[in-house]
Amino acid sequence: MIKNVLITGGTRGIGLGIAKELAKLGCNLAINGRRNPEEVKPVLEELSNFGTEVIYCQGDISSSLDRDKIINTAIDKFQQIHVLINNAGIAPKKRTDLLETSEENYELLMDTNLKGSFFLSQKIALHMIENYSTNVKNNSCIINISSISATIASVSRSEYCLSKAGISMMTKLYASRLGPYNIPVYEIRPGIIETDMTKNVIKKYKKMIMNGLNIQPRLGNTQDVGKAVSVLVAGKLPYSTGQVIMVDGGLTIPRL
Repeated sequence: MIKNVLITGGTRGIGLGIAKELAKLGCNLAINGRRNPEEVKPVLEELSNFGTEVIYCQGDISSSLDRDKIINTAIDKFQQIHVLINNAGIAPKKRTDLLETSEENYELLMDTNLKGSFFLSQKIALHMIENYSTNVKNNSCIINISSISATIASVSRSEYCLSKAGISMMTKLYASRLGPYNIPVYEIRPGIIETDMTKNVIKKYKKMIMNGLNIQPRLGNTQDVGKAVSVLVAGKLPYSTGQVIMVDGGLTIPRL
């Protein structure tokens, strides 16, 4: 069965890497982003070349009105959403020490990275439950993209760390609530992935990796995350709800 997948923040970076792998899998894609449709047209055309149906659901997930618009656009096209991938997220505009950061910075990160994903999941979960009787076994799932920052402290990005730690708990909460409907919920936890978000500090990270930060001595790429997501979307881990899939090159393994 072809699955219909909604990916937030799917026009660039990790989200686009996920979209490409799922397009290869044959999924229909509802791609969310904040940019104007004309700006993302080349991305949508690239994804369509895999032979799957692709639509753009413009909107900012931190906005309640936009969340409704995103969901309605996807459902109007595909009737049913089988998979939600909560990938949209932002980094601080400027890295600021924990003792100096502002409420404005905090609210900006939490509204997008946590609140937006939480309430989007709520609406999609209700949609999945409503369609439960027509779903084949293990047809639906929710996948949350968090970060190693969910457990690794970075005092210059405290808001980001808190938002990703919240995503980790959100995974457990939704997994617990949706278990009776056989809707697994997973967390993918990427390490240092080369994207637009990390470009300003990538030289620093490359040096750290050369000095042994990771077990696998390279940066991660968006395809690494996309491949992990494709395993879950394909239903290859049906009895693992609430679990964390690390995609970090071994960075978080304690070593002597």
